[in-house]
Amino acid sequence: MAYLLDTHAFLWFVAKDDQLLASIKKTLSNVSESCFLSIASLWEIAIKKQIGKLYLQINFDELFRFAERNQIEIIAINETHLTTLLKQEFFINDPFDCINVSQAISEDLTLISRDKKLNNYNVKLQWD
Repeated sequence: MAYLLDTHAFLWFVAKDDQLLASIKKTLSNVSESCFLSIASLWEIAIKKQIGKLYLQINFDELFRFAERNQIEIIAINETHLTTLLKQEFFINDPFDCINVSQAISEDLTLISRDKKLNNYNVKLQWD
């Protein structure tokens, strides 16, 4: 199975936060599982850091190195993702969640997120 990390899941993995379930940590630590992070998540982190809504214990640039060390591939937003986005009903107001859902659907990835609002979409979710 292949996974796409929601922004909060990635940040909790980076910070070794206990909010990230042990089962998810195990999945993310298993290098035989393909794991991805949207560039949109890094964009969201940068914005929240810039406006003071997010404090990082490491430098922003180090997030890229962390992803690389942990074999988390950063994926760009492409035409297919945006076309899939346009086909989705509008359930949430968060553009970063919307693109994560669209990327997960387009790339047949399981989205790792505890956000229950995402259950409204036809996306594979994991949080257990």
